[in-house]
Amino acid sequence: MSINVSIGKASKRQTKKFTFPHIYVILFAFVTMMAIASLFVPAGEYERVEGPMGRLMINPEVFSFIEGEQIGIMGFLTAIPNGMVGAAPVVFFTFMIGGTFMVLNRTGIIAYGVDRLTRTFMKQKVMVIPVLVVTFSMITAFIGTPELSLVYVPILIPLMIKLGYNRMLATGVALTSTTGGFLAALTNPGTVGLSQQIAELPIYSGVGFRLMVLATIVLSSVLFLMFYAKKLENHPEQMEYKELVSDEKEKTYEIGSRGKVAGFIVILMFIGMIYGVLNFQWDFIGLAGYFLAMGIIVGLVAGLSGNEISEAFNQGFQHVLMGAMIIGIARGVSIIMEQTQMIDTIIYGLSHAISSLPSSITVLGMLVTQGLFNFFVPSGSGQALITMPIMIPLADLVGTTRQTAILAFQIGDGLSNIIFPTSGYFVATLAAAKVSYGKWVKFIFPLLIAWFTIGCFYLVIAHAINWGPF
Repeated sequence: MSINVSIGKASKRQTKKFTFPHIYVILFAFVTMMAIASLFVPAGEYERVEGPMGRLMINPEVFSFIEGEQIGIMGFLTAIPNGMVGAAPVVFFTFMIGGTFMVLNRTGIIAYGVDRLTRTFMKQKVMVIPVLVVTFSMITAFIGTPELSLVYVPILIPLMIKLGYNRMLATGVALTSTTGGFLAALTNPGTVGLSQQIAELPIYSGVGFRLMVLATIVLSSVLFLMFYAKKLENHPEQMEYKELVSDEKEKTYEIGSRGKVAGFIVILMFIGMIYGVLNFQWDFIGLAGYFLAMGIIVGLVAGLSGNEISEAFNQGFQHVLMGAMIIGIARGVSIIMEQTQMIDTIIYGLSHAISSLPSSITVLGMLVTQGLFNFFVPSGSGQALITMPIMIPLADLVGTTRQTAILAFQIGDGLSNIIFPTSGYFVATLAAAKVSYGKWVKFIFPLLIAWFTIGCFYLVIAHAINWGPF
């Protein structure tokens, strides 16, 4: 009898807990789905004309369906390797950030800075959130580089853990601040500047209205993150990462005079990076070289030998390897679309869907369309060159201003940057922070709903007041 009972118990089905797929699995699934979709979506092509700064953009008046190229087995198999090649500038940028910050870590600058910040905010530690979010948001709002989340997260993780929080909060500060600043950018050359040139508007006009959008987005982010921080304080059992033992939390960090000089150079070089992006439009290759120089210079000034700097770079490369791989794999989706020439067909279909909407809600349709299209082309400037030549005449047709159409593009593009796994820098930041994609989606979803509501609110106002010029 006892034997039968034990067998019966053992034979009972065990409920398996759902495990969110690895980000590699998710991205490979998207590459596969895109390859299958290419069998059904006809190839199409807009005529290309020279746009601002000599860059090619579409002519919305001339579109035709064409004989597309089938992806084939080899095309499918090589999509990810070709994605790695195509995303090489961002991949190398990621490696250089990882290497440079490992050098800074070796010098003790990061530990010293984190210690100073911890002691400054320990009595009111939740106040570190508005200070950091406002600062990071404003930087991105001016220079338009949400990829700086990769720079911030290695500093924020030890800071948040030492304050008694966790990696999720550190990742939230890094991503919401950079994405929020990008979403409501004031002078981002790659989105606002380029779109206004295409629309023939005064460059960076309308900054006052966008400042109101930015302030509301930043405020919502701060409140959301502070609420989460307070929740962690009230329920410490919900802490997912307990990485510092108590004696480590109490440890005081000091650096010598060479270390302090090196830290001052870091601050100067960071300001120099912002200046270079704004005035010289440095791309990812330029920024990668700049971070390489920063790592070497700061390491030498702090007293590290050439071998120590080299080993620190190697450790940093290993730390961000997964993030760099993710960027290349995500690019594989775009590679298939480019090879089969589906991109123009998709934007052609989306633009026709928007034009059929009532004029009063067309601008909201633009927001949703830009957000969806960002899945296929996760590049602000690339999306501007493809979609804005269509959205601008559409705005004229339905009676909304061109300025409003550009704001719809900004919000739609920015919103989806921290939810779509095809956004390379976003998933690379998650990988660097060791935060799973599934947990992130669950964490950030309420804020995304709030951002979407805020975006719709301001777009309706912009349409109602005929926000201009044009």
